[in-house]
Amino acid sequence: MRTSIRPAQPGEASFLSDLALRSKAHWGYDAAFLAACREELTLGDGELASRRTAVAERDGSVLGFTTLEGEPPSGVLGMMFVDPDAIGQGIGRLLFTHAVEAARSSGFTRFTIDADPNAEPFYEAMGGVLAGRVPSGSISGRTLARYLIEVPG
Repeated sequence: MRTSIRPAQPGEASFLSDLALRSKAHWGYDAAFLAACREELTLGDGELASRRTAVAERDGSVLGFTTLEGEPPSGVLGMMFVDPDAIGQGIGRLLFTHAVEAARSSGFTRFTIDADPNAEPFYEAMGGVLAGRVPSGSISGRTLARYLIEVPG
C-alpha cells in the first residue's frame, strides 16, 4: 500500500480540521484544552490553496496533512497532523519531506515550526534547530518551541 501526497481538495477543510483535533487529543489533552485550540486548528475551504495544504492519502483514506504558509524566502509550517491510527507509520516523515520539497520549489530558503511539546523530538529528528520559544496562539501563558528549518538548495 503506497501512501501519496496530494493537494487538499475543495470541501475537505472540515474533515482536516477534525483530523487536527483528533491528532491533538491523541496526546492526552483534556476537553477544555482542545476547545481552546479549536479555532486555531480549524481550516476553511477558502484557505486550503493559499495555505498550500497537502494531504497524505493511502487507498482513499486521508492519513494526515500539512500546510506551508507565507511568502518566500521565509515561511511557516503552520499545521502538520497525522491521524492517531497512522502515527508511527512514517506519515509525518513523508509529509515533512514533502513540505521541504514544496518549500524549495516555491522559493523558500527556510521555514519555522511552532511545535507542540509532544512533537519536539520529531522536529529535532527532522533537522529542526531550536530558535526560541513563542506564545501559544490558543492557550494563555503557554509557550511553544520554535524550530527553524533551512531548506537545502
